Amino acid sequence: MRQLKIAILLPCFNEELTIADVVKSFQQAVPGSVVYVYDNASTDQTAARAQEAGALVAHENRRGKGEVVRRMFADIDADIYVMADGDGTYDASYAPQLIDKLTSKNLDMVVGTRQETAEEQDGDAYRRGHRFGNRLFNWFVALLFSRQFSDIFSGYRVFSRRFVKSYPAFAKGFEIETEMTIHSLDLRIPVAEFPTPYKARPEGSESKLNSITDGFRILGTIFMLLKETKPIQFFTALFILFAATSVALAVPLFISYLETGLVPRLPTAVLTTGIMLVGVVCFICGLILDSVSRGRREAKLLRYLSIPCIQEDLKGGRDAKVDT
Repeated sequence: MRQLKIAILLPCFNEELTIADVVKSFQQAVPGSVVYVYDNASTDQTAARAQEAGALVAHENRRGKGEVVRRMFADIDADIYVMADGDGTYDASYAPQLIDKLTSKNLDMVVGTRQETAEEQDGDAYRRGHRFGNRLFNWFVALLFSRQFSDIFSGYRVFSRRFVKSYPAFAKGFEIETEMTIHSLDLRIPVAEFPTPYKARPEGSESKLNSITDGFRILGTIFMLLKETKPIQFFTALFILFAATSVALAVPLFISYLETGLVPRLPTAVLTTGIMLVGVVCFICGLILDSVSRGRREAKLLRYLSIPCIQEDLKGGRDAKVDT
């Protein structure tokens, strides 16, 4: 009976206060797993503390969580990947339940949705601004991609090998979780959510998330991915916007022409024509890019299907086990 290889992935930047405890907690929660800590050019002793705790430490000098995750996914070969942050906010004891849900349901991603513990409801584990922003973006993604996630920004996730090795990561920063979510929605990959506790950072540990800057970057990522995955909808919306503007400018000119037989504002007429032409070009671009997008989606899906799922890995998956 084969034991599935489990990798614990911990991207870190200046987490020397918490990383040792996080490494040890995952080692205890998932015995037999290998804990990898990728240090993202930290200026403190994060790498040293992680190595002392028994983790395998590597370095990624390009700043940004997306850069680290892309490097991790490229470097590490395993059957199951558990990704969490090194700040101690995620509960490692829930990892076996996330893994069990992934394997028992034959899924490719399980998201640990953040739930504050009762004693921290009034604390700063999950600030109100972040909570509101999360709900807003969850609703926005559901509106655009027709699937509701309750926590698209959670960094606590479990992946199958075929998700990791078929996922083309392009995000550079904290928008990486959004990109993963939209990737799964675009290919209709089987995923699930599982509620997990979310704790406050210990005193002296600071969040690296900038609500405004990262919020705009995430919003830009969503629109970029909408353009890449649903170009016909994206460019049709632009066509409607330009066409409506053109018609609104043209109506007074048309009325004047009916009354006087003249076009008194020639520059406005030229502008109206130009705006309508831009809208038509946008619509044509949408039609062309929709075919291109379909080809790219088919290529990604074929790559995804070429990798065995959890239950079919090696001996058909029936005699494989997870040691948790």
